[in-house]
Amino acid sequence: MKNILIASFDMEVGGVERSLISMLSNFDYHNYKIDLMLYSHSGEFMDLLPSGPNLIAESKAYKTYRMSISDNIKAGQLALALVRLVAKYRASINRSPENGYKQMQYMWKYALPFLPKSKKNYDVAISYLWPHYFVAEKVKAKTKIAWIHTDFSTVDTDIKMDLEMWNKFNYIVAVSEDCKKAFINKYPILKNKVFVMENIMAPDIVKTLANEKCENPMDSDSRFKVITVARLSHAKGIDNAVKALRLLKDKGYNNIAWYVVGYGGDEEMLRQLIAENDLKESFILLGKRTNPYPYMKAANLYVQPSRYEGKAVTVGEAQILGKPVLITNYPTAQSQIRDGIDGTICELSREGIADGVVSLYKDLSLRNRLADNCLKINHHNSFELHKLYEVIG
Repeated sequence: MKNILIASFDMEVGGVERSLISMLSNFDYHNYKIDLMLYSHSGEFMDLLPSGPNLIAESKAYKTYRMSISDNIKAGQLALALVRLVAKYRASINRSPENGYKQMQYMWKYALPFLPKSKKNYDVAISYLWPHYFVAEKVKAKTKIAWIHTDFSTVDTDIKMDLEMWNKFNYIVAVSEDCKKAFINKYPILKNKVFVMENIMAPDIVKTLANEKCENPMDSDSRFKVITVARLSHAKGIDNAVKALRLLKDKGYNNIAWYVVGYGGDEEMLRQLIAENDLKESFILLGKRTNPYPYMKAANLYVQPSRYEGKAVTVGEAQILGKPVLITNYPTAQSQIRDGIDGTICELSREGIADGVVSLYKDLSLRNRLADNCLKINHHNSFELHKLYEVIG
């Protein structure tokens, strides 16, 4: 029986975390023994972890990544607090909408001397969420595997630092074919390490959870209801969704309401944008929800307004529930849906989103056809795990 380590950050509500739970729920525990390393034992999804993996005790040093700088100081982690300050300063020199990626890189790189090594040797070590420095530098394993969940062509990172880290791994797993292509375009030297393994879906669980009773304002809303489930961040494009709804209202489409399930650093900015566009009654932030599926079920249309994605878990989940889906034409969109068959793709702009929503709002037969095609898809894909078993032996 092979010993495998899987490392990730925490179990906060998110698509990556849902995909990890699905993978762990379908893993072959007869042939593999799994240790799960979470840097922080926090998040609403902790209770959803299956019993198969052994959850390693929380490390005080690694938990600091989910703590503020002031909390690090209070906890006596002065060196790591200083590292955070230095990383924040260096990333701020060349600011971009997503400078958090570089900040995270620098934070890990500078913190490495102060972080403990894993005491156990493994046959295989898997780093499930970027940046992958813990597995790359602090774990001894015969085989190391890193996951990529996003489109790296759109992410502003320090490429030299990235390559040093990626070269510590034997294999790199991309969650879609387009995600793989984008990664290889950025790091062509790593081409032979990358293979595709789709996120494991859990259609039976999604359908069951969709029927759970909850306080849902959508149930009593007679308007045409759009739903988005996403982190409130620049990458997910919720600001463009707000502006798209304003365009729709200006064109007389007053019977449309847009609901968003999610949380994140852009919440204050988005609330201000909603107020500035006089959309408080029509663009509704529902906040963090452990179970987003009753909200998806209550909607007429699912929209993913992202600027970039690897492969959005929530789009697949909306399809499981038989929802017509509209996504923006981010670089990996063609790997997400078949345009005009099980969803539609619109231009990546506020105007494109508005036009896409209108076309589906006005065309009930198109919505029904997309929904029917989604329901015909076999979303059970635990067989994807065999791609992983092939490389770990």
